Amino acid sequence: MIKIINISILSMLAIGRSKYAPGKVASFVTALIFVLFFNFKFNIIYIIICVCLIFVYSVYTIDSYLGYFDEIDSREIVIDEFVGQSIPILIAYSFVPKDDIDNFVFYTLLSFATFRLFDITKPYPINKIDKYMKNGFGVMLDDVIAGIYSSVILLLVVLFVGYE
Repeated sequence: MIKIINISILSMLAIGRSKYAPGKVASFVTALIFVLFFNFKFNIIYIIICVCLIFVYSVYTIDSYLGYFDEIDSREIVIDEFVGQSIPILIAYSFVPKDDIDNFVFYTLLSFATFRLFDITKPYPINKIDKYMKNGFGVMLDDVIAGIYSSVILLLVVLFVGYE
């Protein structure tokens, strides 16, 4: 039973088993979750703590199930997309007023596009981590860095283009 729960979490309730672009689907679902819950006005500190706990849990669980998947960074494991995609969305969540859903949706879509770009192209050091860190931490870390890169782009857009 525990194994089924862990695999379900790593695959984001079987999104990772999607035939077509499971990483993209997982990132999009993550963005959708944040947009749907935007009006609930959750305390961002609690959300950050949850994402950090998911990160730690995922590193441990991926390492625990090394033999279950065909490769360490299997397409089926998409919880790393959830964590990485959450980073720029949380940045947007921190500066968009809680009654401005239109701008939150815009910045969430921008973060989705930039996160996917960095996750697919794997610029330095993401490419090195992806190639050489063959463990749960490496699987998670390359998406965290893609999320950080996406956050930088998001903040540059806000800085140079402005908010609204």
